[in-house]
Amino acid sequence: MATENTISALPSPAHPLANPGYGKRGTPDQGPLRRDSFAHLPLRARYLAGFIDALPEQGAIDAKTLAKAQPLYGQAAVRSALNELSAAGHLRRVRRLSEPGAENGTTRWVFHTYWSRVAREDDWWARFLDGDVPEPEHDEPEQPNPRSVAYRRLAQLGLRDPRLTLSAADCATLEAAAAEWIAREPDPQLFTQAMTGGLPATVHSPRAFVAVRLRDKLPPQRARAAHVPVPSTHRTLVECTDCGRPGRPEALPGGLCRPCRGAG
Repeated sequence: MATENTISALPSPAHPLANPGYGKRGTPDQGPLRRDSFAHLPLRARYLAGFIDALPEQGAIDAKTLAKAQPLYGQAAVRSALNELSAAGHLRRVRRLSEPGAENGTTRWVFHTYWSRVAREDDWWARFLDGDVPEPEHDEPEQPNPRSVAYRRLAQLGLRDPRLTLSAADCATLEAAAAEWIAREPDPQLFTQAMTGGLPATVHSPRAFVAVRLRDKLPPQRARAAHVPVPSTHRTLVECTDCGRPGRPEALPGGLCRPCRGAG
């Protein structure tokens, strides 16, 4: 049967893209797709996982669009499958409060839908959504020169906004400046907000742009006995995959609110 093969249903090249920010966004350290990548899922969710995984970045993955794009399942079944994918750790819908825009000084909510080929635990998602991409969960050969925190945070900027995608050489060039920034303000979310907030429509040179922000937004040196985390203003919220109710990651295990988990 076609549904027994997770990669048998491939999306059309004309599959619609979502509005900016709403479509599929990848996560790091996913590894290659294998025939058994989604073998742990129920049949319906397994089929849809293969379909979503083949979509490009920013591809629309709302229930209505997915129901029209593949031949086996209607909208209600697709919604149920998306809930299963969320509970299994493959998908999270997120809203973030943006930094004040340069043109009008106002903030707004932006929306993302993250997809992971690898099933992630709730703790992994919470750390990732707070700006700290965890280390790979699989075993890797030891590296004589492991990447620094500064290098990793630079490399992660492109995950938050593709306009700031940096190459390995870019990250190495900016590493020292980023390390100085982090030494003064260790909070990873504040670093990411400082680099990605209020971006222009087009960033022609991500390395030059980040270099300027590392210089111009460098926090002041201040003596303190210990780092006191900035009180959370709930700038990043997970949305329930089913009903869209927002909440902190710890309040929506599996990406689902309590009523929707109970209904499931």
